[in-house]
Amino acid sequence: MTKAPAPDPAAPTRRFIVLTGLSGSGKTQAIRALEDLGYFCVDNLPVALIPTFAELTLRTGGDITRAAVVVDIREGSLLKTFPETFRSLRKMAGLAPRLIFLDASDAALVRRFSETRRPHPLAEDQSVGEGIRLEREQLAPIRQMADQIIDTSDMTVHELRHAFMSASRDRGTDAGPVVTFLSFGFKHGVPLDADLVFDARFLPNPHFVQELRPHTGRDPQVREFLEQYEDYATFLARVGDLLAFLLPRYAAEGKSYVTVAIGCTGGKHRSVAIAEELKRRMASVGGLRLRVRHRDIAQE
Repeated sequence: MTKAPAPDPAAPTRRFIVLTGLSGSGKTQAIRALEDLGYFCVDNLPVALIPTFAELTLRTGGDITRAAVVVDIREGSLLKTFPETFRSLRKMAGLAPRLIFLDASDAALVRRFSETRRPHPLAEDQSVGEGIRLEREQLAPIRQMADQIIDTSDMTVHELRHAFMSASRDRGTDAGPVVTFLSFGFKHGVPLDADLVFDARFLPNPHFVQELRPHTGRDPQVREFLEQYEDYATFLARVGDLLAFLLPRYAAEGKSYVTVAIGCTGGKHRSVAIAEELKRRMASVGGLRLRVRHRDIAQE
């Protein structure tokens, strides 16, 4: 059998999150948030296999640069070996392990188990409250080791996602939401995936100018025609200001995709020119991944 290549010491440091915490504290939502942030995630990996998984991430070259595993009370007695296992991760060259512990108040946990009607893993023959107290005792040594403790008692799913964007410590501009500026024609229907819709039909229509009819809003002739009108500049300025305010806040809330739809009658002239210009203006905002799509004209 061919031996796997050794980790490259010159390779970038791999981010490796070990996620643990109390049952009902939000580990499922947290691991989904990490997946959305580009982490390769494994739920309920046996403690004994964590170092093996970490080594595999180091041997994949650039294929896996961020990974996360969930460890919780389902592991049973093997949790006793976790402290030593995690200390071994800290000694691995090229690995940046981080232990995150999710906590919540007893009241919040009892309410969540009541709402979901799921049994507590340690409360088969006792109350949920007793199971929570027993779990706290068993996880106390791991909690003390944590690099970060996140209290999810009053968190919504969106707030938990935002917390993990900060906890992962690698949310750069390349991890921002994908913002699509989508032109369309109202006569063909409003896009179903639009988050924001703007109507450009108040502007003069280049379709009724004979020499402009064959062109699209990507052509300079059409842009020059629209730029004659003060309302065109005013519309771009006001919508641009609104988007400069909204888009960073959508990013902070953890939205992965935002579709800004601009419509005109046929989706060929006015909406196309505006979508192109808004994308250009939003480039100065930062932290966003911008794209433009013209639904109702042939794509080049």
